[in-house]
Amino acid sequence: MLTESIDDTPMSQSKAFLNGVIKILPLCFAVLPWGLLAGSMAIQAGLTTLQAIGMSVLVFAGAAQLMTLGLVMVGTPALTIIISVFLITTQHYLYALYLRDDISKQPLKHRLMLGFLLTDELFAVSIKKQQHYIYYLLGAGICFYLCWVLFSICGVLLAASVPNLDQYHLDFSIVATFIAIVVPFIKNLNTLVGVMVSVVLTIVFLSLGIKSAAILAGVIGMLTATCLQNLRERAA
Repeated sequence: MLTESIDDTPMSQSKAFLNGVIKILPLCFAVLPWGLLAGSMAIQAGLTTLQAIGMSVLVFAGAAQLMTLGLVMVGTPALTIIISVFLITTQHYLYALYLRDDISKQPLKHRLMLGFLLTDELFAVSIKKQQHYIYYLLGAGICFYLCWVLFSICGVLLAASVPNLDQYHLDFSIVATFIAIVVPFIKNLNTLVGVMVSVVLTIVFLSLGIKSAAILAGVIGMLTATCLQNLRERAA
């Protein structure tokens, strides 16, 4: 009982919060080019400085944010943009389902905050459960959010002095970040095969001009990994 009492002190909660911050810091730095590009593209898309900053503060969507800006710049209809954003963010429903049991009993304010802060990066560091899990997640999520907003603001400011920032291929950080997220999860043959299938099909679909290539390839990759696991279990 004494241990539980000590563990519930604000100090231990603060430690869990700080652990979350430390855990996600490498991924924060990884999206620096990504954030710069988002801020710069917002200005190129015709947004004012306040609108561009407000988009990162309120939307906080990463890849979906970049895709939206790109579609706006080429005059894509609003309905197409909405559908595209929905498709590219569907994985967040799976993330929420994974975290539901741990978060469902938390106060509404915590659930709303984590719902807003939930990203691929936050999910990546959420796999390892620990004491005061909610504070750990909040620490990681808030840290990543503040870094994203800061990097986006830098991109907005750079847009005036360094035009066409998108020509510097800063979007490589998107691929690099997802590689950093995915690789630690490759711990068996099933996962490896699923990842390889997704990568190969993404390249093939892109070469064929198929829209939503990454999403389609990802779904097929997951199905492949699941089928392979079932076959191996039956053969065992």
